[in-house]
Amino acid sequence: MHKPLINISPHHLFGFCLAITFFELLTYMASDMIMPAMLTVTRQLDASPDHVPYAFNLYLAGGMLLQWLIGPLSDHFGRRRMFTGCAVFAMACAAAFNVQSIYAFNGLRLIQGMGLGFVIAVSYPALQEVFCEADAVKIMALLGNVALLSPLLGPLLGSLLLEWLSWRELFLLLGLGGVMVWLGLYLFMPETVGTLRHDGQRLEAVRFEWHGTVRRYVALLTNPQFLCAAVALGVMSLPLIAWIGLAPLLLIHNQGLSTLHYGLWQIPVFAAVILGNLILNRLIANAELPQLIRYALWPFCGGLIALVVVSVYGASTVVLISCLALYSVGLGMSNAALYRLALFASDDSKGLVSAMIGMISIAVMGGGGSLIAAVGAGDSHESFALMAGIAGLLSLAPLRLFLRRSHIALAV
Repeated sequence: MHKPLINISPHHLFGFCLAITFFELLTYMASDMIMPAMLTVTRQLDASPDHVPYAFNLYLAGGMLLQWLIGPLSDHFGRRRMFTGCAVFAMACAAAFNVQSIYAFNGLRLIQGMGLGFVIAVSYPALQEVFCEADAVKIMALLGNVALLSPLLGPLLGSLLLEWLSWRELFLLLGLGGVMVWLGLYLFMPETVGTLRHDGQRLEAVRFEWHGTVRRYVALLTNPQFLCAAVALGVMSLPLIAWIGLAPLLLIHNQGLSTLHYGLWQIPVFAAVILGNLILNRLIANAELPQLIRYALWPFCGGLIALVVVSVYGASTVVLISCLALYSVGLGMSNAALYRLALFASDDSKGLVSAMIGMISIAVMGGGGSLIAAVGAGDSHESFALMAGIAGLLSLAPLRLFLRRSHIALAV
């Protein structure tokens, strides 16, 4: 590990990374721990089971809702001040304890999802500004591993906690965790904006102006290289997002599995993503980021093509999970590398660029996940395999354009 680019003690650096890790983990846990109880939630609130995937997609939409504003504000006021969003996340979780209707529940899910927006638009740029490229990619991949422990262990932990707690008390517990994480960020998070780095560069604050901010966003949206990378990030993750949203219907509602068995079936899928991240960490010292993404396309495409094939010949749970696991290895190998390339596809401030990456990728994931659910992917394993496989393969178009442009830029 290289020396950090700003003057920060090892003690504070470790505390900062730990606080960011737990904040990211908590924002995902707020979604995944409650998934085993979602059918109970809809039943107690007199709602249709159709709300199960939509509640998850609203959580994703919340992550996108304010990123366009959070990113530029953090460029102007600094990264530290924007983590008041962690307190909002904690209060929204605690408020779910007294919710009485599915619409109020879904509204709180939207607000809770905003915590994810603060992670993407504030913490990710801060990490990129503290560390050099190689270290930043490694830490992003390791953070991805920790975040993936949520969908891997979240359903299992949620199933176990639901043996003693109600789903309302579970949200209260998440709210308490949010308060503790906010305290950790307050104590340890460094300010990167306006700081003179060891390499002699100063990360100047960018004045916030409405018209100027709109022009900068328009410039990003007309940057083909950036746009292709951001869209590819969202579409590549779409099969995994669809699986998270529809797994309760596919496994518990359709197959009659217990919440514990539902949680156990998540392990191969998300363990495969973690494996992909670990492979990325091993390869990054000897390969350029675009080449790493090309390596990742082999398991990525292999798993998606297998999903399409088994949708025709029949997909048992074992076969479906095996195909998803192969795809997930490729996703884990490519995600952190593609994010880094997308972030530096523009010379604009990283808070604003990260916010736009998050908005585009989450809009693709949330909108695509809702569309996949609406057309009946939760009806059977075969329907899910076909739609998830096709959706993931669509990412090859923007990814190919991005890699081609990256190759030209590197040549120049």
